[in-house]
Amino acid sequence: MYKTNAYAARSATEPLSPFEFERRDLTPHDVRIDILFCGVCHSDLHTARGEWGGTVYPNVPGHEIVGRVVEVGSEVSKFKVGQLAGVGCMVDSCRTCPSCQEGLEQYCEGSGFVGTYNGPDKHTGGVTYGGYSTQIVVDEAFSLHIPENLELAAVAPLLCAGITTYSPLRHWNIQPGQKVGIVGLGGLGHMGVKIAAALGAHVVLFTTSQSKVEDGKRLGAHEVVISKDPDQMAKHLNSFDYILNTVAASHDLDAFVTLLKRDGAMTLVGVPEHPHPSPSIGNLIFKRRTLAGSLIGGIAETQEMLDFCGEHGITSDIEMIRMDEIDTAYNRMLKSDVKYRFVIDMSSIKQ
Repeated sequence: MYKTNAYAARSATEPLSPFEFERRDLTPHDVRIDILFCGVCHSDLHTARGEWGGTVYPNVPGHEIVGRVVEVGSEVSKFKVGQLAGVGCMVDSCRTCPSCQEGLEQYCEGSGFVGTYNGPDKHTGGVTYGGYSTQIVVDEAFSLHIPENLELAAVAPLLCAGITTYSPLRHWNIQPGQKVGIVGLGGLGHMGVKIAAALGAHVVLFTTSQSKVEDGKRLGAHEVVISKDPDQMAKHLNSFDYILNTVAASHDLDAFVTLLKRDGAMTLVGVPEHPHPSPSIGNLIFKRRTLAGSLIGGIAETQEMLDFCGEHGITSDIEMIRMDEIDTAYNRMLKSDVKYRFVIDMSSIKQ
């Protein structure tokens, strides 16, 4: 067992505070990773504060993990000691159901995927503890290789925000020259802009904030539309091949569905606290449009995304924080006061 320092939520209302626990001994297929950086996702906040229900306390969040392999099990073939490694939103699945067999572990129909934190831990009988900690022990099958040419801290958010946007763009087969909309410029949206631009699409960012226009263009958007301006929106009716909607707040989906061409699709990747108003079915039927959802990505596709980002020099725009600044970061996230992802320097947990 490996003594591990971490930060945990003890209840939905208490600030996160230092917590010590033991990581399991390595099984033959496990790797032990010294965590160097961990991104901060909205899911961390929702889980720590009990907003989605089902949180088991103490809760150690964090599923955007990058670090270095310090030990490997006797049968590990994928990693060597000293290599960079990452862990995303999952640490296991049933591995036998149709989705797992197709490399889509995030849709596991057997046990369901095992979350990196607050998931059922078959090794300990408790729950999994995430990346707000100094180290993690994980099966090599759910570990990822990190490109050596990228800034390591800025890679961390790719493990959630990156794959959440890459997966639907790949699934809907975005091609060079296609007109692609990205709705919202936050942790997810800014990655969507970067990845869609790298795929060669004509990228149009939709935002409600005039202050984000220049930033959107800096990140790779060819056009920026203020979505609350009806005249700007009307200029784009029936013109988009695809729209990726990253907004997690309840809003009018019809405003965007009507911008799709015939056979266009819009994918939702944000889960709102309150349901969206039901979209007009006529807007779908009369243009054969599709409204869909997408959840992170499988392990193979996540590795593909990391390799793609390595080839194109893509990382997240980050603001580094210390571990003891996490609650301040959560409160700033609620106000969208971050460009565009907080990342924890895990060396600060030891200080």
